Amino acid sequence: MIQSVAIVGGTHGNETSGIQLLRNWQKWGIPAQYGELSVACMLANDAAIQANVRFMDEDLNRQFTPARLSNESAAKEAVLARQLNQQLGPKGQSKTDLVIDIHNTTSAMGATLIILSADEFHVQMARYVKQHMPEANILLEDEKPVSEHGYLCTTGKRGVMIEVGGQPQGVLKEEVYQLTEALAHVLLGFCLAYNKGKTATLPECEVYRLGHEVSFPLEDNGQRSAMIHHKLQDADFAPLLAGQPVFKCFDGSEIVWEGESPTYPHFINEAAYARLHVAFATASLVTL
Repeated sequence: MIQSVAIVGGTHGNETSGIQLLRNWQKWGIPAQYGELSVACMLANDAAIQANVRFMDEDLNRQFTPARLSNESAAKEAVLARQLNQQLGPKGQSKTDLVIDIHNTTSAMGATLIILSADEFHVQMARYVKQHMPEANILLEDEKPVSEHGYLCTTGKRGVMIEVGGQPQGVLKEEVYQLTEALAHVLLGFCLAYNKGKTATLPECEVYRLGHEVSFPLEDNGQRSAMIHHKLQDADFAPLLAGQPVFKCFDGSEIVWEGESPTYPHFINEAAYARLHVAFATASLVTL
């Protein structure tokens, strides 16, 4: 049974769709059709929200590993993570049945649901989402155990992330907000259907399984020597084949894809990952 649900926005303070959605629900109430659930709306990082920045000291959405939670760091997000873990969790012994953490990306990923496990519950959720919102993408990040992820959503007994884009940081776009709201409704609708045993026989669906990160080419001095090729830009989740261009070098040459083929790039040119020189992530297509 899923009874207690925490919907979180503002884990990154400049990702505005979840922030606005939860402010609206805090003001006007959770939609009445979800009255059977105990739904809490939370804005996670108030200081970053007020400053309209991703974080103040450190990325809050990387703080929830056992090692970081047990560290006595005085960094603002580290302190906040320990507080949130006690409020929602504690991780591994959580009092919250499901944590839904809402994010935006500058990449053209549309409405994407990120799940961290291919267990029975999350497979049913993926199938329900694809049935009720066919345009949504499902991204499976099960490259390591859920307990080892540093994501805020792992403080719950179960946890997922909504990731919607493209939307510039600190900006609210109506179509992105509407996709965010729609996916939030579908997830709450799934909770009701799951509790009534109506999700066990849904048809299989295709999902994207996370592969690895691809970095920008760098010169010896650490500066980039290329940018995302225009044929790859905004082609999130489209198949990328061997020989297709991925980078346009500043000397006029091109770098083509020589990795696994096809792969399904996403988080293409994500602004939040620029400081890490991450160009995009790969994925394979699997059936759940």
